Amino acid sequence: MKKNYLLIIMLIIFLFTCVACDREINKKDDDYIENESLKIYTTFYPMYYIAGEISQEKADIVQMIPAGVEPHTWEPTLKTMAELKNSNMFIYNGAGMERWAEKIIDNLRGNNVKIVETSKGVDLIKSEGNNHDDYDPHTWVSPENLKIQAKNVLDALIEIDKINEEYYKENYRILAAKLDKLHEDIKKASKQFKIKTIITSHEAFGYFAKEYGLVQIPIRGMSPEQEPSPAKLAEIVDLCLENNIKYIFTEKFVNPKFSNIIADEIGGDVLTLNAAHGLSDDEIKEGQDYITVMYDNLNSLEKALK
Repeated sequence: MKKNYLLIIMLIIFLFTCVACDREINKKDDDYIENESLKIYTTFYPMYYIAGEISQEKADIVQMIPAGVEPHTWEPTLKTMAELKNSNMFIYNGAGMERWAEKIIDNLRGNNVKIVETSKGVDLIKSEGNNHDDYDPHTWVSPENLKIQAKNVLDALIEIDKINEEYYKENYRILAAKLDKLHEDIKKASKQFKIKTIITSHEAFGYFAKEYGLVQIPIRGMSPEQEPSPAKLAEIVDLCLENNIKYIFTEKFVNPKFSNIIADEIGGDVLTLNAAHGLSDDEIKEGQDYITVMYDNLNSLEKALK
């Protein structure tokens, strides 16, 4: 009889031990979920920016395309393709911006990687240029569009990391408020513009122009590497002379050659409009970001159009 009691006591102790171990294992799993950083790959700077603003320290974010490299034509290496398979999320602009993105998406099929095309839900506009692109992919140059794109990133983060939903929502709220203020400041300033036409180095500011009642005349087409014809340059020179346009815009990382030629012909000057394709690590360390770049753009526009 005593042996039976002893067996029962030993069984009870064994069961309690198993339950305690199970609880400890589950606790470690929960800690892993809460503390382990997500690995997120983004294509170029605006995608890196919105992902970072929303996820903050919850994610380790990689910007695949370095500053100064053309996002249209960049190609991922085999090493990058392999690393992506071990990530949690791949974020890209879409709308034809990253023509190579389908290669990555095909490569990721069957892997547990969340794919986010941020331009989903943006009202796309037709390209002005005569090329194979149906739509202008430079959606993010409108702060209102970037807010939509950021919301797509928010939704994706919540989907794969539900435990941090409120954290992500609060960060998105802060970002959205900054983008709203930027939008209102540009909108208010644009009402004072006497000139409504901007001559840009390539077709990158269509969404910005549409948002703020401007007309974009691009020197080049969708790609900054396209060469304008002499007839196109002459046409733009005539338009500038007829409309008293004194400033021609160039972009960071784009050869200013043709902007300078037109400015010389009209006796004008060249100013910078930055499409925020890329910021260097040094610029980010100095405190520059999408918001500061767009305010710099506003300063250039006020000088040129007032």
